[in-house]
Amino acid sequence: MSQTAPPQPPAVNKWLVTIAVMAGTFMEIVDTTVVNVALPHMAGSLSAGVDEATWVLTSYLISNAIVLPITGWLSALFGRKRFLMICLALFTFTSVLCGSAPTLGSLIIFRIFQGVGGGALQPISQAILLETFPVKERGMAMALWGLGVVLAPIVGPVLGGWITDNLSWRWAFYINLPVGLLSLVMTYFFIYDPDYVRGQRAGRIDYLGLGLLVVALGALQIVLDKGEREDWFSSAFIVRLSITSVAAMALLIYWELKTREPVVELRLFKERNYAAGTIIMFFFGFVLYGSIVLLPLYLQTLMGYDATTAGWALAYGGIGSLIIMPIVGRLTQVIDNRWLVALGLAINALAVYLMSQYNTQIDYFTAWFPRFIQGFGLGTTFVSLTTLTMSRIPQEKMGNATGIFNLMRNLGGSFGIATATTLLSRRAQFHQTRLVERINPLSPAFQEWQQRVGSLFPQLGPDWRPWEGREAMAALYGEVQRQANMLAFCDDYWFFTILFLCLLPLVLLMRRPPAPRG
Repeated sequence: MSQTAPPQPPAVNKWLVTIAVMAGTFMEIVDTTVVNVALPHMAGSLSAGVDEATWVLTSYLISNAIVLPITGWLSALFGRKRFLMICLALFTFTSVLCGSAPTLGSLIIFRIFQGVGGGALQPISQAILLETFPVKERGMAMALWGLGVVLAPIVGPVLGGWITDNLSWRWAFYINLPVGLLSLVMTYFFIYDPDYVRGQRAGRIDYLGLGLLVVALGALQIVLDKGEREDWFSSAFIVRLSITSVAAMALLIYWELKTREPVVELRLFKERNYAAGTIIMFFFGFVLYGSIVLLPLYLQTLMGYDATTAGWALAYGGIGSLIIMPIVGRLTQVIDNRWLVALGLAINALAVYLMSQYNTQIDYFTAWFPRFIQGFGLGTTFVSLTTLTMSRIPQEKMGNATGIFNLMRNLGGSFGIATATTLLSRRAQFHQTRLVERINPLSPAFQEWQQRVGSLFPQLGPDWRPWEGREAMAALYGEVQRQANMLAFCDDYWFFTILFLCLLPLVLLMRRPPAPRG
């Protein structure tokens, strides 16, 4: 008897597939940034301190990071389409639970399950788009996917500020309901698993590898979240967690390279393009999320802008990415992608260098224009780098590859935020100490300032002493702090500039994408 051939999936318009997968991805990334803005309001509403409320972020990031590298295995276990629908349903349902959480403890628990649902949305959507578009159009596919990934952190703060000010922080979670349902319905009707996905078998689960992954990433995320508050390695708690994370990660690498069916496919790093591209993506996330944290702080704390105006300054970066990504998507088909990656890194370096020239006298145009340029750099780097990194990965391993790739970007973001805030605090203390050294009665600048204050306030007289004008000295100290913070922001941006320039040699390690067959 002849066996009946399995039914082939129907042909679906690639743009419907794009909308279906991007709706869920965009929703998941926006939700993360919206919650960042609403965090102080959550703390007040739930009678918790801001430090306690940060666990709302940490609990999500931990579960999210753990799911990312095992997305490929879970897709093989459940079937990719079915697993995507499970993730969308879980994320949407737990969003409603988060919005209605009565206590901080229940909110943290719901956020853990929300992170489990949201963790796989990015790598699965990326893998589906890479398969849906022909090889020669993969650059365009990554341009479309990249628009959601880059624009979502821009839209999130503006949307989150408006929702929190005009409605309630709970609506930051409720808005996920209609978007999640739309994505769920479109996934059901328009997305189908290809033959090789339907033929995959998950095999046995790597319990030891999964356990080591949970311990390593969980401990690492707590270190990054709590490190600055606990003064890093001055705290025994942070030291113990750091040792635990490093030891678990070392054991994980050893075990995953040894076992036949690893939960994280580290052998992918034998491919030169994938190894170099993943390292670049880690630092790409490092600077992307670090700079997104710094710019609103600079504009609000030093320049006096409100949250909405600062959010729009970030949005100009999204506009730059929106303009350049479709163009780069086309260029990836005719230009060596390595040149595009190098160009994107150079544009990023120029943008953060311009930010390092900020001062307390800049106008609003000078504040947002470097961010606009950075949007061009981010769009150029993201599209070409993703296309080049995945160019030599077999289709059957694309799920594992995109999972690790997105994990490295998220980890880079966590490291970038922790590094940026730590440098900001330490360099502000350094610059304040240096500036105070120059404020003494024998300093010509201090004497000139003293005479100006005496002329403005005749009751003090031209030869007034510091203890006679406490308000004036307090104002002077406030200005010293402001200038010290300004210099610390500039130091952070200098660090980002050097980091981008150091990534350029890695591009030389990558090979051209293989020519499409036929």
